[in-house]
Amino acid sequence: MASWFYASEGKQQGPYPEGQFRDLIAQGVVRADTLVWSEGMAGWQKAAEIPGLISGGGSPPIIPTGGPPMMGGGAYTGAGSAAGGSLSVDFGIVDFTWRTLVMLILSCLVIPVPWVFVWYTKWIVSCVKVPGRPNLSFTGNAMTMVPWFFGFIVLAIVIGYIGSQILSTAFYIVQIVLYWMLLKWMIANIASNGQPLGLSFNGSVLGYIGWNLLFAISLITIIGWAWVAAAQLRWIYRNIEGTRREIIFRGSGLGILWRGIVAAILCSFIIPIPWVYRWIMNWFASQTELAPRGSM
Repeated sequence: MASWFYASEGKQQGPYPEGQFRDLIAQGVVRADTLVWSEGMAGWQKAAEIPGLISGGGSPPIIPTGGPPMMGGGAYTGAGSAAGGSLSVDFGIVDFTWRTLVMLILSCLVIPVPWVFVWYTKWIVSCVKVPGRPNLSFTGNAMTMVPWFFGFIVLAIVIGYIGSQILSTAFYIVQIVLYWMLLKWMIANIASNGQPLGLSFNGSVLGYIGWNLLFAISLITIIGWAWVAAAQLRWIYRNIEGTRREIIFRGSGLGILWRGIVAAILCSFIIPIPWVYRWIMNWFASQTELAPRGSM
């Protein structure tokens, strides 16, 4: 008899013998929209998509072998999750334009910033296509940002009033630390098909500060910042944990440099900005590759 697993709150439950699993269905624990998996299935599916399962009539169908890896790190992995491939980004120009204008206008009011940021992030994350991770989403809550953001505002006002160079330098470091916290929080709140992926960013705060200081210094060289940006992105990707695949950035510093120059020129004309933004995002996505661990 088949053994069954189901996903609940981002975690794998099971295995359950078929008889017990059907009891869970009868009790309403496993519903039509619950993701389920059994040995031999090609991937995780909603229970309603499997003929004879929810209705209780007959046995579940025999599905060809070649199932996906089981859940790991508290999140399910869908069909093809161990396969490689590059990311892509797809959004409409009109959609980008009105959302960006709304974000800029509301951000000028300061107070709505946490809510606007989360709203915009939810949209942009949903536009990212990841091989083996359908329906990517962002589940972060704006209230998490509130103490960080308003604490930052108060600190900026105080330091601006005092006008100390030492405090200004310290404020810059605090700003980097807040960006590090924001990065960790954002990565931890990425989900697929409504289920948390269980990702985490384990890069040290000292390492993040170091990379940002190096980037600031590299601006003096006029062009060196592009190579630092590429190296920093690789460092960030290497420190993302909770995925069965390695995240690799294939882009070069030269690729970032010339695209950055072209983007700056085109954006000075204002109107091309949405097309330029989509072009840049698509390039960075195409240079972000997912590869089975140990394949390098």
